[in-house]
Amino acid sequence: MRSFSDTLIDHIITKSSITCVGIDPEVQVGSKTSPIPAFLVEESGGNIGETIHTFFKDIIDQVTDIVPIFKFQMAFFEKFDALSALKALIDDVHQRKGLVIIDAKRNDISSTSEAYATAIFEGMQADATTVNGYLGSDCVLPFLKYEGRGVFVLVKTSNPSSGEFQDLFSIAIPSLAPEITEIDAPRGKLVRNYLQMARLVGTWGAKSIGGKKYSDVGAVVGATYPTQMKQVRQVIPQNFLLIPGYGTQGGTAADIVHGVNLDGFGAIVNSSRGIDYAYQKNAGKYTPRQYAAAAREAVEGMNVDIRSALRTSKKSSW
Repeated sequence: MRSFSDTLIDHIITKSSITCVGIDPEVQVGSKTSPIPAFLVEESGGNIGETIHTFFKDIIDQVTDIVPIFKFQMAFFEKFDALSALKALIDDVHQRKGLVIIDAKRNDISSTSEAYATAIFEGMQADATTVNGYLGSDCVLPFLKYEGRGVFVLVKTSNPSSGEFQDLFSIAIPSLAPEITEIDAPRGKLVRNYLQMARLVGTWGAKSIGGKKYSDVGAVVGATYPTQMKQVRQVIPQNFLLIPGYGTQGGTAADIVHGVNLDGFGAIVNSSRGIDYAYQKNAGKYTPRQYAAAAREAVEGMNVDIRSALRTSKKSSW
């Protein structure tokens, strides 16, 4: 079976892009400023699932030729009881030869993780998913049994309070982190938790390295923490980084450069609301009915922004 990372790299080359479009449905029924336009709710007869599917199918149709991968945020589909819309949209992406991440961050004891993995990879037919590795190896391994699927483990997340635990020090396990040493303490070598997690990602992904020399196990590292991203990149050079936080959260193209290897690969950069609801930010140019055209312009701008930053840093080969 072909590796997820090999397929992802092919898409990146074909589309000259490392942009990941986040699909985050938000509907405020009865509000004229609803992120998903109110007229779509009216035209669907109040069917929110149908509304969500129509809105995002139009965006997918507009941008799939310039986007290698889409990330669906499970929480928003669950919020609106719209899992049927999620499945339909995944089919839409696959029909247009795109890749899908389900951003679910699922994890639990091994038997429950097996159920989550089955639901995501078999039920939803996702190409990749996100997991919370801080529960430990036995809770991650069930996701790794699915050959050819991608797994992105939370390492250094983009939210402001991520440092409350991720930045703390732990005593490193020598077999997993012999060289990631920040402090030589009397009781042992200490390492930041996020770097210890990065080392675990490298260990978990060692058996799934594809022909293009990248693993199917990657790490989630926020664009809002470029210094930490650079450290993680050094620890796991053969693992893809899923980088949230670009745009609305404050991350820039110059920040994400630290997550990309010299070959131009090794990272995908997510933007959700900045693309999904771009028509609202450009109300003078686009009407609510032109939401898909506005989304395409936002993707094109993001692609240009990232390519420019990578070329300046001499990291783009595509």
